[in-house]
Amino acid sequence: MRLVAWTVVGLLCGCSRAPPPMDPYDHSAGADARRVEADVRFLADDLLEGREAATRGHELAALYVAQRMRAIGLAPAGENGSYYQRVPMLRAVRVDGQLLVTRHGATTALRLREQFLPALNFHGAQASVRAPAVFVGQAVHAPTLGIDHFRGVDVRGKIAVLLAGAPAALDSDERAFHASTQEKLRELSRRGAVGAVFIDTRDDEARAPWARNAAGWARPGMRLRDAKGGGIDTFPALRVVAQVSAAAADAIVGGAGRSAAQLYSAAQAGTLSAFDLPGTISLSARTAVTAVESRNVVGTLRGSDARLRGEHVVVSAHLDHLGASAAADTDSVVAHVPIPGGPPLDTRRQGRPPEDRIFNGALDNALGVAIMLEAAQQLATNPARPKRSMLFVAVTAEEKGLLGAQWFVAHPTVPRGSLVANINLDMPMLLTPTRDVVPVGLAHSSLQPLVRRAASESGVALSPDPFPGQSIFVRSDQYAFVRAGIPAVYLMAGVDGAGLGDDAGGAMRDFLRADYHQPGDDAQQPIQYADAARLARLTARIGRLVGDAPQRPVWNPGDFFGERFGPGRGNAEDAEDAEDAQ
Repeated sequence: MRLVAWTVVGLLCGCSRAPPPMDPYDHSAGADARRVEADVRFLADDLLEGREAATRGHELAALYVAQRMRAIGLAPAGENGSYYQRVPMLRAVRVDGQLLVTRHGATTALRLREQFLPALNFHGAQASVRAPAVFVGQAVHAPTLGIDHFRGVDVRGKIAVLLAGAPAALDSDERAFHASTQEKLRELSRRGAVGAVFIDTRDDEARAPWARNAAGWARPGMRLRDAKGGGIDTFPALRVVAQVSAAAADAIVGGAGRSAAQLYSAAQAGTLSAFDLPGTISLSARTAVTAVESRNVVGTLRGSDARLRGEHVVVSAHLDHLGASAAADTDSVVAHVPIPGGPPLDTRRQGRPPEDRIFNGALDNALGVAIMLEAAQQLATNPARPKRSMLFVAVTAEEKGLLGAQWFVAHPTVPRGSLVANINLDMPMLLTPTRDVVPVGLAHSSLQPLVRRAASESGVALSPDPFPGQSIFVRSDQYAFVRAGIPAVYLMAGVDGAGLGDDAGGAMRDFLRADYHQPGDDAQQPIQYADAARLARLTARIGRLVGDAPQRPVWNPGDFFGERFGPGRGNAEDAEDAEDAQ
């Protein structure tokens, strides 16, 4: 799952007392649970080397999923009669960079990795810019909501300095949209900025320690590639973008009679205002950029109704993960991410060799893919098929920015207008028995009554999003469908323990602090495969109800995402990007 970090790790407390994982040779376990476990154990095996997009490991995973779809009885629904859809991308790796601040006759050079990181540059091997700077708050332009952080300044030809996030006065949906880094860069590019510098706050680094970012500075990033070989959503007008640590923030903003601490306080109070910064900032970045390809895997279950089978309900889960790391990367993270109130990380990883550098991604997201395949199995083996067709899509490059889902939505292997809804599965943290499921984004569309009915019929309770402030609805593959105007729901693991001395919240917290995006996310965890099978049955039931409904799902009246992305209101930039890629 692609998350910066969740503050929930500081809110959920207690220690997990989950039962041991299912005995793989226990034939009393349900066949559905055993199928899910078998898929997870293969996809999260070291053989697949962490399944990073555009690598051999991911290709092996894609081959496996395609053959599982064939065995289930799904017809190929990719390109040219296959199960695969080609996804062209650019792969970039940081090489070097420089950030200089010149004001009042003196020049300060920030230290690479220790104080700043250049963002990945997908436009070429070398880029540089020197320009005056302007502080633009959190770069939120929402005049209808009474917020405009650009009021009183002109950013044309300047380097914009900004904070992440969005004002707390916005509701969770508005905040999720305006906090997006892509939306901020889009707005800055539209206004004529030539560069950007994000400055961290103490709260940012409480969620994602600077040491963790610095440790992974050489890990590759990716963007979609258009037919001309250029990047999509890469904003070439912003010649260099950089991130500065909270400890070094005053070097950027401290020359105008204001301190970084004062700006942080103003952000919390909702009183940020824009102002020009004295002097100039010089940015440069060296990047290694190569063209690569990865693949989505697409299978279909044809609908039973002659009128409705031309419409498609999409069930998605991302197949990729993070690959492997250099020793220094993992060691740095282990040294800087302790578990509050819990045992040291090295004791939590007993049984795992210290040289383990493979990010296996068992929960994130081998388990989600396995649940998707089991939902397909449930539907394919039922003689009464849904009226609408079902598409099952294992997408690539979610960890690189939802790229596989974005490409599929822009270039679907079925008519785009036939996509009626998306049900997404990503990182179900099923580490202790629960009674419930969390359907994120349920309140946005007419999917709500269908999901509630499916849960009732499946004997599963539904719980509200336990951390709405984290904007999870825009952080996984369902958001690519949402941006295309397609109603979606994201099914997460439950948070209500089953009453067996377990603590679902504590299990989540421990995983997020110790093993999320780390080698510890492997099949040795106490994954609750019976709960996974239950989630698969619920997913299948939701798919059936959506597939059989007389009308396709619609956005609720006045919904934020429906108003912004619904029919007739598509995002203009997305449309342009899709056109560029043709």
